[in-house]
Amino acid sequence: MPSLALRALLLSAALLAPPAHANDGFGGLTATGLEFGQTEAVAMESEDLRIDPDRITVDYVFRNTTAEDVTGEVIFPLPPISLWSLWEGMMNLPEPPMPENLVGFTATVDGKPVEVRIDRIAVVEPPWMENRPPSDSYDTPGRDVTADLAKYGLPLTLDPDAAMAALLDLPPADRQALQDAGLAEYFDADPGNQIPEQALPGWSIVLRYHWTQTFPAGTAVRVQHQYQNRPPGGIFGWVHPLTEEEAYLQDYVSRYCIDDGTSAAMAKALETRDPATGEIYNYGTAWFITYVLRTANSWAGPIGTFRLTLDKGDASNLVSLCAEGVRKTGPTTFVVEKTDYTPDRDLDILLVSPPGG
Repeated sequence: MPSLALRALLLSAALLAPPAHANDGFGGLTATGLEFGQTEAVAMESEDLRIDPDRITVDYVFRNTTAEDVTGEVIFPLPPISLWSLWEGMMNLPEPPMPENLVGFTATVDGKPVEVRIDRIAVVEPPWMENRPPSDSYDTPGRDVTADLAKYGLPLTLDPDAAMAALLDLPPADRQALQDAGLAEYFDADPGNQIPEQALPGWSIVLRYHWTQTFPAGTAVRVQHQYQNRPPGGIFGWVHPLTEEEAYLQDYVSRYCIDDGTSAAMAKALETRDPATGEIYNYGTAWFITYVLRTANSWAGPIGTFRLTLDKGDASNLVSLCAEGVRKTGPTTFVVEKTDYTPDRDLDILLVSPPGG
């Protein structure tokens, strides 16, 4: 989640800002599932997924359904992280210098910690993906350009300033080749306005956490992994009922299945009166959490038993998602349970926090 200072800034801005058709926000990461190459041999007997505002924890039971041991790489990839986005705007990520283990990922197998390796690849996302829903990031991570960066001596860094400096160090012929390949864009200096020469990287970095795992024949293997939840979010406004002026908010209604009761509750919770003018605003903070469930379909068969526990963090927060059979189990917790479950869509969760919440 954002730092306390950032969160306070966002909430303060929310109280002072007039209604607008765009929400001021910060970028973040999609939460993905485990991948494994031997999909026909290993079944996911159960998945117990817990999503909190700050952390995601998943407990799996896998079973090798064949008569032979199966060994392969278990991989947990983060979605592409655009260097341009890191440079251009706020991101719900650690402050530079960023740690190698960006989200504090840890894993255990049958209760024992495993050594997780981390590697990086560079990808270029097609132009049509710029405004894609985050849930599509699993299907199309982009074109792998890791070898292209290595050819020109460019680092696989999450430091946009370091990437820009490396681009500026290249000779003219290499610069032109990178521009032609859509990997960089160069801008001349403007001394009159004290603007130096700039180079913008056109690639994104994908971090992949992975380890080698053996699934013994006919045996259940229990895997747990957890990591920091760092979704996108920002200042969020809502009114009820929606008028033609707020028609742009209909996208949220569809994506997060916001019903009339939730819509009215959100508007009421976000209502704030400006003490100086008496004017009423409907603003707070929202986080847009996506968890890619469809990676479960890469294992053999459906998920035997699936359980989602969603904790909204504070009783004053509001949450909306597209899911059947949601049960409230506590002041802040909700549970969804499925049997023989084959996900046909990913989880998109709207978490809204009122001012001061």
